[in-house]
Amino acid sequence: MAEHTTHLPRRTLGTQGLTAGAIGLGTMGMTIAYGTPDERSSIATLHRAHELGVTLFDTAELYGLGTGSNEQLLGRAVKGFRDEILIATKFGFDLSDPGRIGHALDSRPEHIREVTENSLRHLGTDRIDVLYQHRVDPDVPIEDVAGTVGELIAEGKVRYFGLSEAGPETIRRAHAVHPVSVLQTEYSVFERAVEAEVLPVVRELGIGFVPYSPLGRGFLTGAVKPAAEYDADDMRHTMDERWRPGNYEKNVAAVQELTALAETKGSTVTQLALAWLLAQGDDIVPIPGTRSPRRLEENVAAAHVTLTPGDLARIQEILPRGAAGSRYPAAVMPAWH
Repeated sequence: MAEHTTHLPRRTLGTQGLTAGAIGLGTMGMTIAYGTPDERSSIATLHRAHELGVTLFDTAELYGLGTGSNEQLLGRAVKGFRDEILIATKFGFDLSDPGRIGHALDSRPEHIREVTENSLRHLGTDRIDVLYQHRVDPDVPIEDVAGTVGELIAEGKVRYFGLSEAGPETIRRAHAVHPVSVLQTEYSVFERAVEAEVLPVVRELGIGFVPYSPLGRGFLTGAVKPAAEYDADDMRHTMDERWRPGNYEKNVAAVQELTALAETKGSTVTQLALAWLLAQGDDIVPIPGTRSPRRLEENVAAAHVTLTPGDLARIQEILPRGAAGSRYPAAVMPAWH
C-alpha cells in the first residue's frame, strides 16, 4: 500500500480563490446511511485528517436528519483547528416530516436563511466556507437560490456558493446571478455520467468539481457483500442497484481486475480509484467518506499514486462505461435539472 504522508498537495477549486488539499473528507457516514455510528472513531478520523493535511470537510443538514447531529459532531471535532480548514455544508431538503426525509425539497429563500443560521449554530462557527444547494428544487427558481446565497456571502456568513447534482442549464443560470465556485456530484470510475455534459460546462465556467462517493459507496474498497447482507438501514441494502443480483457479480469481477492492476502499482484498489479521479483534472477534489483513521490514511495516500497513460487505458478497458446498475432508482434520483 502506498505510504501515507503529511504533505497533501493543494488544488484550486473554481476561480473565486477557493483552494483545498487534494483529498477531502465526507462525513455523512459518521451519522447516517452506513450502519451504526461510532462517534469516538469518527472524531479520531477528523483529527487524523487535519494532521494529514486534509482541509475540505463536508457535512450537510440532511446528515443529521433534522437534528443537527452531523454538523455538531464536525463542529466539536474541528474546534481546535477551525481556522485551518474549510467547512462545507448544504441546504435544500424539507426535514419537517420524518416520513419524507430525503425526499421533500425546500430551497425557498427564507428556508435557506433558516438552515444557514441553524448550521452556523450547530457547527459553532461564524461562517460557512462552502454552502451548497443539496438538490435542485424544481419549485424554486435557481436565480432566487443564487441570489439568496449571494446575500449571505455579502453578509459574511458564507464564503463560497456551491451546487450539488445540478445539470448544465441550472449551473449556467445560477452562475449568471452569483458565481458558483464548486459543483458536487457523484463521480468515480464506477459512475461516469458527469463526463458527457456536466464536466465540460463547469470547466467552461471556471467551477471546481467535488466528487462524492468516489469509492462507489464502498464497492471500490473491495470490502463488499451482496445487498441482502447489509443492515436494513444501510442504503446499499435497498437503494443502490449496483448491489442487486446480476449487477453485483459483474461489479465484483471488475473490482478484482482493478485490484490486480493496483497490486502492480504497490497500491490498493481504493488508492487506484482515487488516483484515477485525481488524474481526470487538477480542478477535482474528491471527498471519500470514512470513520476509520486507517482508511483515511489509505485514502489520503492516493494523492501520491501516479497513473501512467497505460494504467488509465487499462482502467478504461475494465470499466468503459462505469458500473453495472444505477446508483439510485429513478424515483429517488430523477434526471438532472
